[in-house]
Amino acid sequence: MSGNEGRPEVRVTGIGAVSCLGPGADAFWAGLRAPAGPPAAVPGLTERVPDALAYQVPGRWPADGAPGRYGRTTEFALHAAREAVADAGLDADEIADMAVVIGTAGGETGERDGVAPGEAGRSEQDWSPTFPVASAVGGELGAFGPNISVSNACAASGYALSVAMDLVRRGEAETVLVGGAESLAWVPLAAFSRLGVNDPSGCRPFDLGRRGTVFGEGAAMLVVQSARAAAGRPGYGRLLGTAWSCDAHHPTSPDPAGRQLVRVAEEALREAGLGPDAVDCVIPHGTGTRQNDVVEATVLREVLGGRADDVPLFSLKAFLGHSAGSAAAFAAVCAALMARHGELPANVPLVEQDPECPLWLPQAGAVPLDRPTVLVNAYGFGGNNFSMVFGGEAR
Repeated sequence: MSGNEGRPEVRVTGIGAVSCLGPGADAFWAGLRAPAGPPAAVPGLTERVPDALAYQVPGRWPADGAPGRYGRTTEFALHAAREAVADAGLDADEIADMAVVIGTAGGETGERDGVAPGEAGRSEQDWSPTFPVASAVGGELGAFGPNISVSNACAASGYALSVAMDLVRRGEAETVLVGGAESLAWVPLAAFSRLGVNDPSGCRPFDLGRRGTVFGEGAAMLVVQSARAAAGRPGYGRLLGTAWSCDAHHPTSPDPAGRQLVRVAEEALREAGLGPDAVDCVIPHGTGTRQNDVVEATVLREVLGGRADDVPLFSLKAFLGHSAGSAAAFAAVCAALMARHGELPANVPLVEQDPECPLWLPQAGAVPLDRPTVLVNAYGFGGNNFSMVFGGEAR
């Protein structure tokens, strides 16, 4: 019997995305089923920080090339949000009552690179909030429910997903637009170079030769609804359980023992009313840094127990790079698409898998999935940990 019995269902009825694979969820899925492209140099920065490569969204933003009211992060969020709302088929009344919850680590930090108030003709009055994304999206769409911005490093959109679930389950919102958005900024790219954790080749989680991570940008959005609001709509699946934890071990490094990472995955499964035997696949955090990959591999082997060798992983960041605060939202959209299409795409081939990461990363071809139950992990600086259980619908 499911631990979810008696709890309001939280259904995913719409998705949207913009990433280095292109604008739109269709481009996102097509890109995950094709060979991943390499990251590119970052104009204006790579000349000074040679290892600062990134997975960049192609084209001009706004798409029409006209000067926009918003920064790059918000433009990405608006594109993905409009797609998700249209995909769900929301009418004007539903949009007006909708809540908006968006996670971002940097917000519009990239718009401020190298500029301070009073410099370059900029005044104090010109200075705008760093985290306007949720309010800007809500305002543009005409959503008058709660507009909530979440920013706690690379787990931000994971926490946003938990907030969205709570709003629906507590009856505070029938419909929530939830997701994450991020754009490239010089400061974090240069800072990661100083930390020695930029990979100069590409994002290569679980590969023996990996040397760090590579950032990506974009936005991923989902429309989640109560069962009543979702009635009659085709869906992607359900958010079954989420959990947070904090290990408070170190400002940037994960706890090598991984105790809180194990706890957060087990709590998410417990909230979903499921055991490890129900997990059909995992979308790991998998940043490509040695510490993260090795600790997460150890954690997954403990959480999954004897099934660890048989549960496939999809290493999403090998395609997109590390999209920081939007990473969990991208993973959630990925889980929804895997459920819709009934398969886990082939992973980016590893040159040689790290023997300290004994996990199954299918590389020869797609793995069929039928109504999959997907475990999603997202971890952030400061020990912010998130896990979610996504349940696919019948196709």
